[in-house]
Amino acid sequence: MSCTVRIPSPLRSYTAGASMVAAEGGSVAQVLASLERRFAGIRFRMIDEQSRIRPHIRLYVNTTEVTALSQAVATGDIVHVICALSGG
Repeated sequence: MSCTVRIPSPLRSYTAGASMVAAEGGSVAQVLASLERRFAGIRFRMIDEQSRIRPHIRLYVNTTEVTALSQAVATGDIVHVICALSGG
């Protein structure tokens, strides 16, 4: 299944500046694995060593927040990657 992934600006150095990329997979985990094959190192910026979504990252499939990497992704879905901002 093919979907679109919206890449936030802090991660665009992995995608040669692309803000949207295509990925394959029937689950969020498979979509992230597809991204990793094309853009080495990007998955680690979103997912930690225990396969959990990092605290400063939010993932959405269309408008539904991802709570588990097993969440289904259908053809034509848009996976949004959101990075928290901080500062002071």
